[in-house]
Amino acid sequence: MHAPGSRSIRKDNSRRQRRGAVSLSLAALSCTAASAGTSPAHPCRVEGIPTELLCGALQRPLDPSRPQGTQIDIHYLVVPALARNKQPEPVLMLAGGPGQSALAVAPAVLPALSRLNNRRDLVFIDQRGTGQSAPLQCADDSALPLAQALDLQATQQRIDQCRIDLEMLPHGNLRMYTTTLAMQDFDAVREALGAPRWNLIGGSYGTRAALEYLRLFPGKVRRTVIDGVAPPDMVLPASLSTDAQSAWDATLRFCDTDPQCQRQFPQLRQDWRRLLQSLPQSITVNHPLTGKPETLTLTRDQLLRTVRVPLYAPVLSAALPAAMHAASEGHFEGLLGLSSVMASSKGSKLAEGMHFSVVCAEDMPRLSDAATAQALQNVPGADFGQGDAQFYQQACKNWPRGAVPPAFYNVAASASPVLLLSGGADPVTPPRHAARVAKALGARAQHIVVPEAGHGVMALGCMREVIYRFIDTPDDSTALPQDASCASKIPHPTVFVPVQAGPQNKRAP
Repeated sequence: MHAPGSRSIRKDNSRRQRRGAVSLSLAALSCTAASAGTSPAHPCRVEGIPTELLCGALQRPLDPSRPQGTQIDIHYLVVPALARNKQPEPVLMLAGGPGQSALAVAPAVLPALSRLNNRRDLVFIDQRGTGQSAPLQCADDSALPLAQALDLQATQQRIDQCRIDLEMLPHGNLRMYTTTLAMQDFDAVREALGAPRWNLIGGSYGTRAALEYLRLFPGKVRRTVIDGVAPPDMVLPASLSTDAQSAWDATLRFCDTDPQCQRQFPQLRQDWRRLLQSLPQSITVNHPLTGKPETLTLTRDQLLRTVRVPLYAPVLSAALPAAMHAASEGHFEGLLGLSSVMASSKGSKLAEGMHFSVVCAEDMPRLSDAATAQALQNVPGADFGQGDAQFYQQACKNWPRGAVPPAFYNVAASASPVLLLSGGADPVTPPRHAARVAKALGARAQHIVVPEAGHGVMALGCMREVIYRFIDTPDDSTALPQDASCASKIPHPTVFVPVQAGPQNKRAP
């Protein structure tokens, strides 16, 4: 899970594909219905995917209790199986966020699912509130000056204005975007596709969605893979602090014991404390995207947010010691650059309106429950503190909250096999969450931890083969356990050491 003009997918009436870079932002892709209302799936092309696809839109009531009221179109994309003799149960990919567009990330996800696609259709659905399905998109702030982008008070004002703007839309009843309602849409798409059952693969928030679909429609699920498990009861604003602190502490411990890190940054913990104590302070840095120099006042909460982002990916967190050491000496470009890598990556932009509609309805009501916090061991981090909880409390103060059934928070034993995946270094959905869910799911669940992985492991090396074997195995009785010992051999990334200019690097006159 994450803290927070449209190009169209055209019909295949021409074999010429557009050239150039592929944009995976929420506004980049659009499955255009052939006619108003519900449309049958029709041939289409998507930039970044070389084969012909099927696009469709299914009309659904915004409020299921008023079936004749406001209607919304749920857009979906089908990547047909390559083999003629295909298996009848497709694979449904559930996107993360909450707020990510499944259609937007499809080109990036397909390589990890290519072997499954040989004999199974792959299905991507823009969940209500995301992508092209009644989008709840706030104004684009990617070009804002750093001082505005990092200012939490200004961010709260933008969120509040976004709420006001979204409520004016025809589909602007923000109470109608809960995970439960969205999974009812998904099952309607399954029926429209004529699939008797399907296999679920969910990542990050998509794991919460998959668990809710499994609760609502257990007989329609053949196999489930959930990667980076975000349970319905995790209370995101509280767990963010606990889990980010754990991941950051692990980074510091690694530097304590790794010879190269110790040699390069022997006083990293002291650097960190000195940096925290120096805040707030005025800094001048080059904007990581525009390159233009900007001056701003950096606060403690802003610093902690920039530190958390690189922790998602070990290849980025390996550069944190160098960036942190430089920041302690007044050079913040490296730290801000690392935090902008994922934020500017293709497909990473969230539909913030949908994000807050989900979190405010499903997580926030349980934030102040002391018994819940104790049971989930959501202890505020020593450094990260209550910043995230306070941020969401303010953002959700006036945000409309949808109804969430009490059963939503309970994970029951599963009648079908479930494979749970965790990265040992994940700063937002670490193994502790999946372990609790695996126990609740019962004997038909297996939890695999990749010790040196971050947020999301299914695209790593041999894990693709593990997932393929799990879904491809004909019989439920032999689908589990899966051997994932290969993943335990993935090494911790070597600490990044900046290149130092020296005599050997100077150009001869």
